[in-house]
Amino acid sequence: MARGIDMAPRQRTNRSTPIPNEGQRWAAILARDKSFDGTFVFSVATTGVYCRPSCPSRRAKRENVAFYADPAAAEAAGFRACKRCRPDGASLDSERARLVAEACREIENNGLQRLDDLSAKSGLSRFHFHRIFKAITGVTPKEYSLAHRRKAVRTALKSGTAVTDAIYDAGFQSSSRFYEKVTDTLGMTPKAFRAGGANEVLNFAVSACSLGRLLVAASDKGIAAILIGDEDDLLIADLRKIFPKAECVPGEGAFASTIGHVVEIVERPGIASDLPLDIRGTAFQQRVWKALKAIPPGSTATYSEIATWIGHPKAVRAVARACATNPLAVVVPCHRVVRGDGHMAGYRWGIERKRALIAREAGIVKRPNRQK
Repeated sequence: MARGIDMAPRQRTNRSTPIPNEGQRWAAILARDKSFDGTFVFSVATTGVYCRPSCPSRRAKRENVAFYADPAAAEAAGFRACKRCRPDGASLDSERARLVAEACREIENNGLQRLDDLSAKSGLSRFHFHRIFKAITGVTPKEYSLAHRRKAVRTALKSGTAVTDAIYDAGFQSSSRFYEKVTDTLGMTPKAFRAGGANEVLNFAVSACSLGRLLVAASDKGIAAILIGDEDDLLIADLRKIFPKAECVPGEGAFASTIGHVVEIVERPGIASDLPLDIRGTAFQQRVWKALKAIPPGSTATYSEIATWIGHPKAVRAVARACATNPLAVVVPCHRVVRGDGHMAGYRWGIERKRALIAREAGIVKRPNRQK
């Protein structure tokens, strides 16, 4: 058998992309590129095994490598599957994802279990299971269970279930355990949440800034929304969509200093902010928003970098969604996140405003002519 020769150049894989040529296959092996897994396997004459392109084992010399369209072809040529990358079965990443998905379903259906029990069902050590679970989901099993129970409470309250029933049905062992974290869970009391913010009072005010019109709304816990737009009426309508049954009243007196502080943050990037925030979201969203606040003024980060920082490198799209649902413009600086190629991605309050904010923070003050 001639080593280093493409053994089946005309066979098609189950991918819709073109079959990589010999040079591309070797480059994929050198880069351990997982995107090529499933398109071909390669054998190593000196070891007698065949591997996936992403195999982490020590790279073989080029003259000892041959390419095959699939595991069956490699085995027909007399090679055996590598025990490290297991090219004849599910990939290690796929297997780990399956184990974590099963653990998630177990938590959702039966509530949080002891870590030892969850890891035993996965066949992994306690430490290894915990590390893989967090790497894939971005949260620990305990955090996942809490987030799932919180979601169940929110869903039940929206459907009209009694508060006490919703708390116990979601798996909380006592109402006190739920109320310990109630502001993190709902951002308001359960009854007010169930009623769409009924009996919740939000003070708001609209002010001019260099980006247009700026609406700031706050509950008694802190700032709940910072919205940017062009027309006051549309901003107020947007606020009422977020809190459909809350009492939204114009802020007076001391509230003027609050909106003044927010305007100053917009106009002077980098000033310290000690404003209390009433921000609510899932455990994953909270991790993303926390990461956004860690990006310093004048700097940007990509969605993939944010995903890596929160320990969930494959959740790039989920990170983008969390940025898009950020309710606090500028204070939680989702405008500092750009695409991988450095270009601007979408922005909830308009791409031109995003450009203006980034330029201003970089020291190039470009103020759109929007002030009214």
